[in-house]
Amino acid sequence: MIFVGVDWAEDHHDVCVMDLEGTVLGKRRVPDSISGVGDLHEIVSAHAQDAENVVVGIKIDRGLVVTALVAADYEVFAINPMASSRYRDRDAVSGAKSDARDAKVLADLVRTDRHNHRPVAGDSSLVDEVKILARAHQSAIWGRQRQVKAIRSALREYYPAALAAFGTDLSHSDAIAVLAVAPTPELGGQLSRSSPRRCAKAVGRATLNAAPGRSKQRFAPSISRRRRSSPRPTGRPPAPRFGSSRASRLRSVHSKRRSRSILSNTRTRRSSAPWQDWERILGDRVLGEFGDDRTRFAGPKCRKNYAGTSPITKSSGRSHVVLARFARNRRLADALNQWAFGSLKSSPGARRYYHKLRARGKTHRQAVRQLANRWVGILHTCLQQDELYDEQTAWPSEKSVAA
Repeated sequence: MIFVGVDWAEDHHDVCVMDLEGTVLGKRRVPDSISGVGDLHEIVSAHAQDAENVVVGIKIDRGLVVTALVAADYEVFAINPMASSRYRDRDAVSGAKSDARDAKVLADLVRTDRHNHRPVAGDSSLVDEVKILARAHQSAIWGRQRQVKAIRSALREYYPAALAAFGTDLSHSDAIAVLAVAPTPELGGQLSRSSPRRCAKAVGRATLNAAPGRSKQRFAPSISRRRRSSPRPTGRPPAPRFGSSRASRLRSVHSKRRSRSILSNTRTRRSSAPWQDWERILGDRVLGEFGDDRTRFAGPKCRKNYAGTSPITKSSGRSHVVLARFARNRRLADALNQWAFGSLKSSPGARRYYHKLRARGKTHRQAVRQLANRWVGILHTCLQQDELYDEQTAWPSEKSVAA
């Protein structure tokens, strides 16, 4: 058996091959290309004839090199860079660092401590497709939210009439259309009853889809009325400069909104399950991040640690502190948080568990995080036992437990 350490870089990779006794059999630097992958396989095949006897340590879990290593049936471990740096300190306390030395550290790490790390999962191509679409959809939503918050902050400074007219729903298509035509207070004061059609045309639409409870004919002119009734600022306002800046952000919000719609339609065509849209979205995100390799996690605790829902304990002497786990997959943590919060309406057992946590003094955020941790454990049990979710089994009542 041989152990291979690959120190990944953008344009090259350092490779170190080590035997079972820790003797370095060879070192080499290969380029990040198809020919470089061939050179890497050549180095490995010179010391091992069977792919089952090759164990690889690398600091990344995706990309050309990792895909090639997994396809060759090598046992690949994606080592966290922070863990690798700690092993480097064990090897040498001088603080010296080089790519060749990091490759040797990775090879030595998988030789002695690979049982403490998780191998790269063998997910199917379908899950990879789901992951790409789910991440793109999530990124589009996050990007839109950042732009909307920036627009709201600017409107509070120089255009409060628009903010009062639209409220907090600045991402609504009507708000984007109206603000695209009237990005400044002066232009907002010129809006009339004929403006909605002009606003819709500005963003390439036939008509405005007014929010519930709002009249299409009064939606845009409401800015004009608020503008005329509001006191005029003294001095020379920077409205034109603010307006040009907000116009660019509005175009970005409109673009991200269209991207999200396209991704949503693509996801809907791929999935024919009769679920609600938010259930499909969260299901895709959780599936894409966890993967479909059921051997990836040894137990529910491992899955919870990967999800970042399980707490961490720091205990030393008389000190004992339990903290939230912040080093985690942010995309998965966001999906699980929304899953737990949404389950309060659809699952009586989850709602009962949430209120029990609140009665114990937990804050809303702590209770939702602990509820998400419970859901991850339920998901792992269903996958391991190949059973469908059952409300009574997952959340037994207190009477059932007592019996």
